[in-house]
Amino acid sequence: MPQNEAKYDAATALIQGARAYQEDAVIADFPVGADHGVAIISDGMGGHAAGDIASKIVMTEVFCELKFQSADVDEMRENIRPTLLGALDGANACLGGHIGENPEVDGMGATLVAVAVFGKELFWASVGDSPLFLFRGGKLEQINEDHSMAPQIDQMVEAGMLDEQAAKNHPDRNALTSVLTGDAVDRIDCPTEPLELKNGDFIIAASDGLQFLENDAIARTISGNRSDGSAAIAQALIDAIDSLDDPDQDNTSIAVIGIHMTEADDDMEAALRSAFDMFASMEDDDDSTEDDDTPKTPSASADADAPNKEPTEPAE
Repeated sequence: MPQNEAKYDAATALIQGARAYQEDAVIADFPVGADHGVAIISDGMGGHAAGDIASKIVMTEVFCELKFQSADVDEMRENIRPTLLGALDGANACLGGHIGENPEVDGMGATLVAVAVFGKELFWASVGDSPLFLFRGGKLEQINEDHSMAPQIDQMVEAGMLDEQAAKNHPDRNALTSVLTGDAVDRIDCPTEPLELKNGDFIIAASDGLQFLENDAIARTISGNRSDGSAAIAQALIDAIDSLDDPDQDNTSIAVIGIHMTEADDDMEAALRSAFDMFASMEDDDDSTEDDDTPKTPSASADADAPNKEPTEPAE
């Protein structure tokens, strides 16, 4: 009996926001009945005919490589970190090739969040500022690195060098410190060990357009719709963004993955074994009872022990 059986509920959403064109790309692939799946988010930069193409190149190249490798799931899981890094390098090289053939799009680039789930293990590779969140027990936590100036600016707030409002509106806040451009990648977040998932967890990969919502608002939206599944959460997040009516709203892409874990613990297995032993014992008792019901002749010893009686004389 398997100790853990994971089932996934995945959904994606994509909106243009207030931008003139869509530069995000998203895909999630969690086949029904499979114990693994992948999700990929890419946020392009470079404007029309550049940023939108960059994100599609990155998303397509990474997805195709991961899908190809999933033909042997056990081997893919065993080599998932080099597989993720190889897919990232391949996408970056393809991006560089496109720029080399089309110099007018020089400066295009894209972020990447590539998620791979096997059973209850979560792996990822990310470059840029697209967030990867874990929602667990009512709390939302960003689990991947933010490759923008935002973490450094927030540290300045903690050190008392900058107030919160100035930090929030800092002109360099969204400047990227690492991104896929076809050149060498400065920073890649790809942990060597997986994050262990639990029943009821939700994974949310997104472009930074989702962060027009505060983290508390994202957490409340997930919590309020979790019982209806990932599609309801994705739609509710999109509705919450639309309700902001922000004239600067960025493109937003979202992949939501719900984790449903069935666990057979040791106590349950022990109870099942005990029940099996009890039924086996009852069958043995039934067999013994059937043997006792067969007719028996008096034993020789019983005859020997019986008192000798003289035959009676018939009455005259």
